[in-house]
Amino acid sequence: MGLFKSDLYRNFGAGFLIGALLVGASMAGDITADIATPAQAAPAETSSESGPASAN
Repeated sequence: MGLFKSDLYRNFGAGFLIGALLVGASMAGDITADIATPAQAAPAETSSESGPASAN
């Protein structure tokens, strides 16, 4: 059958690959924003009494 030659499957594969790359490239900014949010440091403790409680 002339309709189902290897060229047809190759074209479908190439189209799928190009489409997947385009979708992935358009979503690249959204994906990285969800994975890692910017880190924030905790406020520094200046009091010397903030350590563990003594067992006296």
